[in-house]
Amino acid sequence: MNVEKTNFTSKPTFYVFAFSTSENQRLIILLIILLIYIITLSGNLLIIALICLEPRLHTPMYFFLCNLSTLDIMYVSTTLPKLMYVCHTGDHVMSYTSCMTQMYLFLTFGDVECFLLTSMAIDRYVAICFPLHYSLIMSKWVCVLLLFPAWFMAFVNASIITWYIHNLTFIDLADVKNFFCDLKALMNASMSDTTSLNTYVTVAAMFIGVTPSCLILLSYACIIYTVLKIKSSDGRWKTFSSCSSHITIVIVFYGCGMTLYLSQSLEQEIILSLMFVTLVPMLNPLIYSLRNKDITWAIKRRIDNKIAF
Repeated sequence: MNVEKTNFTSKPTFYVFAFSTSENQRLIILLIILLIYIITLSGNLLIIALICLEPRLHTPMYFFLCNLSTLDIMYVSTTLPKLMYVCHTGDHVMSYTSCMTQMYLFLTFGDVECFLLTSMAIDRYVAICFPLHYSLIMSKWVCVLLLFPAWFMAFVNASIITWYIHNLTFIDLADVKNFFCDLKALMNASMSDTTSLNTYVTVAAMFIGVTPSCLILLSYACIIYTVLKIKSSDGRWKTFSSCSSHITIVIVFYGCGMTLYLSQSLEQEIILSLMFVTLVPMLNPLIYSLRNKDITWAIKRRIDNKIAF
């Protein structure tokens, strides 16, 4: 899109690129995204319902999983409905308030997911390394205390970044070279010096991104050390398999994030951004449904009860 970059304003409107294709291609993309959105909502709502309805699943591990599913629903709902609207109408323009709100929520939910995955790793560490004291250590209050700082820090970080973006200068109709109001795309669209914002984002990424990933690695290093001390191979496999779903989710989440960071072109970045936004929330319930015996047991029990009824 060509625009004259002469009129500057602090409250512009934004032109999100999304997928500038033909009407027929946009319709295909719309149907694919709608299907992904429905699968994501259905899968995560199923996980939430099972955990709430089954007393057997009222444990710290499933408390965190229920929060993860809730978070994933909010995460995809921040971006995909607007993308579907763009594909349906061809209207790529987004208001200043909508763009800032979308960026704020996306940053918040992304940050919370980093901390939540860390809390889940800590839960597995306590369960395997201190099994006799698990119930005492991972009490309800401890679970809540692990989540509260995550949300608080995520809100604070997103607020600071939004304040930085609010003080940048943009042209009247600024190009956002992504399918949603991504922080990197907004920084590139600004006419202002973003050195201080870049510095803050780097420091925040070290704290919110690198620190949780290091804690996850440390937790699993201790878990592996404990598992290797188990003499029975069946016992080792049974113990470590309780972490398999969480490990898979961590690999998908951080793998998609690192791939996005290393993208070299605009087309790659948009496609990888879409994968990052949709793949992780969609796969989470599938991974836990297929690889977790308690979840599969709860699903079969509900189906059997329905048939019996």
